[in-house]
Amino acid sequence: MRIARACRELGLGTVAVYSSADDSAHHARYADDAVWIGKPSARDSYLNPAAIIDAAQQTSADAVHPGYGFLADNADFAEMCEAAGLAWVGPSPEAIARAGDKAVARELAREAGILIVPGTIGTVRVDEGLAVAEEIGFPTMVKAAAGGGGTGIRVARNAHELREEFTAAAREARAAFGNAGLYVEKLIIRPRHVEVQVLGDQEGRVVHLYEREWSVQRRRQKLLEEAPAPAIDPATREQMADAAVRLSASLGYTSAGTIEFIVDAEGAFYFLEINTRIQVEHPVTEMLTGCDLAKEQVRIAAGEPLSFAQADIPRLGAAIEFRINAEDPDSDFRPFPGRIAELELPGGPGVRVDTAIYEGYEIPPFYDSLLAKLIVWGRDRNEAIARGRRALQKFRIGGIKTTIPFHLRMLDDEAFQAGDYHTEYLTELGVA
Repeated sequence: MRIARACRELGLGTVAVYSSADDSAHHARYADDAVWIGKPSARDSYLNPAAIIDAAQQTSADAVHPGYGFLADNADFAEMCEAAGLAWVGPSPEAIARAGDKAVARELAREAGILIVPGTIGTVRVDEGLAVAEEIGFPTMVKAAAGGGGTGIRVARNAHELREEFTAAAREARAAFGNAGLYVEKLIIRPRHVEVQVLGDQEGRVVHLYEREWSVQRRRQKLLEEAPAPAIDPATREQMADAAVRLSASLGYTSAGTIEFIVDAEGAFYFLEINTRIQVEHPVTEMLTGCDLAKEQVRIAAGEPLSFAQADIPRLGAAIEFRINAEDPDSDFRPFPGRIAELELPGGPGVRVDTAIYEGYEIPPFYDSLLAKLIVWGRDRNEAIARGRRALQKFRIGGIKTTIPFHLRMLDDEAFQAGDYHTEYLTELGVA
């Protein structure tokens, strides 16, 4: 829906693809055309490159926008689209491949003069990883080089655990990504996760659109994102943004992407990884800057230069995005598919809702549980929190359980209100 709306404003027609489980989905009805690509299983539909390319060719489409899931980070799919004469609305296949291998990305960051978390350079075997772990000290993290979304990550507190977790992480990585490559890095205790939004065009220009923080997370999955990052001082903010631009430029990066960092208790920041796609939380940045990231992606893919320079990008106020998922936060966030019996969306000043659900919609059990994104803006963080509370209180989704009650509790949490939280905060509260 987000991409289709941007294209409509640009005067471009759109084609949606859908599986059997999504034949009543809003995106399939909103687009100018829609093509069925397979059965409900993602493997038989949204993860089937040939079916998607065939749909594009059937409808004489010029380009493919991969969104932010499924094949969005798949360099092979990007290359297949280009080979089929379709413009890829994203970075080049080469950039995706280099940035998508997290071990390679760590080396690129190091070469660009950016601090990386102490650990191995490149992927390693278990004995090599153990030697580095003993040198940098436990606890350490074993991480999949091709990983994402928290998959293929294990924590080891001693040598015995590292050997066990190495085997488990390799097995998980091979099953999820077809790549069992692993690297080892120091576990930073109670870090904050901060990412910088970047845009690059085909003429070599790269700009940043400031940072977002996503330290409110559960099992390494984001629940709430905000900007500006509450604990980042102006000097660190500038250094982090500069590092993100340098790294993106060294990759020849085009389109939208994010450079992720972790920040330790002393305020030092370290490169974490590169996400080669537009992300779920991009509206936070749009609310702060007034820049339409989806439109810029399409323009860049068409060969147009960025429509603004770094000096033209404002940063006004504060914004928060709440992920409204079909999950029961009082039952360990158990998925809760079902029929939406009632729907009332919030509105008013500084409130945006990105969603494709509607009253009577049957949520399929096959895909991610995200139902909607509620984004609020305020002149400062306190006003954004107040607007978030107001909007959540008026956001009604009947017939299922959602994460709305969790977000309301979070906004009343004293540590969150003070901006004093970290990635392990929910675990310490007993939530995650």
